[in-house]
Amino acid sequence: MHSLFHSRVPEPAPTAEPVATVFPAIEGADIAAVFVGKRVAGDFYDSLRVGPERVLFGLLDVAGRGDENRSILAVAQQIFRNAGTELFSHPDMNESDAMTELSLRVNRGLIDNSKTVHPCPAFIACYHEKFGTLCYTNAGHTPGLLRDHSGIAELASTGLPLGLFSHATCDAPTVGMEKSASLLLVSRGVVNCPGHHGAPGEGFDLEHVKQLFQAASASGAGDLCASVLNAADAFGGDTPRCDDRTALALVRTA
Repeated sequence: MHSLFHSRVPEPAPTAEPVATVFPAIEGADIAAVFVGKRVAGDFYDSLRVGPERVLFGLLDVAGRGDENRSILAVAQQIFRNAGTELFSHPDMNESDAMTELSLRVNRGLIDNSKTVHPCPAFIACYHEKFGTLCYTNAGHTPGLLRDHSGIAELASTGLPLGLFSHATCDAPTVGMEKSASLLLVSRGVVNCPGHHGAPGEGFDLEHVKQLFQAASASGAGDLCASVLNAADAFGGDTPRCDDRTALALVRTA
């Protein structure tokens, strides 16, 4: 088995701004993300092909306002892309080990490049086109929702948010995605969306998202994301958004 802990090539100097994401085409699957409103905080998503049969993607939420953490987001993206390609490109690699190492490197990069503590909940996953499997780590993020013929399962947190402790690790389990199965990720700003009057206990919580997801007829990833975010907007009415709202979906079509 190829070792993940070989000598590393130093990371190039980070850019000041994240690079726009262009989702790769995936054989037998569709992936997309939708962001609504003006960016006020640290929601960030990215995806890239890291091998002939593997696609890496993630949804992160760096604590802080947008003007404070853009450079930190750029660092996180650069490590995500460079280390992700390095760790997942070998045909005989262990996906779980690679995912754990990737989260460690992103975590270290956030700590080393932040003047203050910026916790970063993150859901990072690698989809295998041939086998239809998903290896993931959930670092204190909103649970991922996996829908198949049996219902909806929560992919709950497997570790602490990134950016807090230098040697904290996250477990990286693997789940199968049957044909027509869908994965939905939403940011904290979606599940914390207040209602028209902002009354306690009336937020657009994860249960609302699950109900919408279960009933959704949209087959495309982009349409699925849009339907959830539109519902959150309708639920909030004229209440000003206090956080970013992002949804990311992966739909297996074959």
